[in-house]
Amino acid sequence: MDVSASRVIPRPPEVVARYAMDWRHDHEWTQGIKRAELSTPAAGGGFGVGAEVTRTAHFLGKKIDYVLRVMAHDPPTLLEMKSVAGPFPMHVTYRFDTAPGGGTSASIRIRGDASRHYRLFGPLMARFVRANIRKDLRDLARHVD
Repeated sequence: MDVSASRVIPRPPEVVARYAMDWRHDHEWTQGIKRAELSTPAAGGGFGVGAEVTRTAHFLGKKIDYVLRVMAHDPPTLLEMKSVAGPFPMHVTYRFDTAPGGGTSASIRIRGDASRHYRLFGPLMARFVRANIRKDLRDLARHVD
């Protein structure tokens, strides 16, 4: 699976990224996230490369816990995380670029393989995830307006 979505948000990238890259807001704008906590700080403390965030989510009617490790953190442009614990491997990329004409071109890309756990939903998985990340971006825009 490799899905992405993007949206122009009429706020500067610094504002959008500051909110979106703060794990304490994950449950406010990310579909299905009920709880997020910084389970391992970065080497220098706080949030950055090497930090791990544990998320509790509800996905297709199941509660799942997973841990995402920060692989790249370049505010206000890029945040990349990959799962290091959870039901399936995934790689999540958030980008916040200046949009032509102003504002922020915000995008989310999710790559992963959920076939082992969600075999029956395989054909629908990409559509479901794409719909969710479109909602994420819509909700992100509402929270930073």
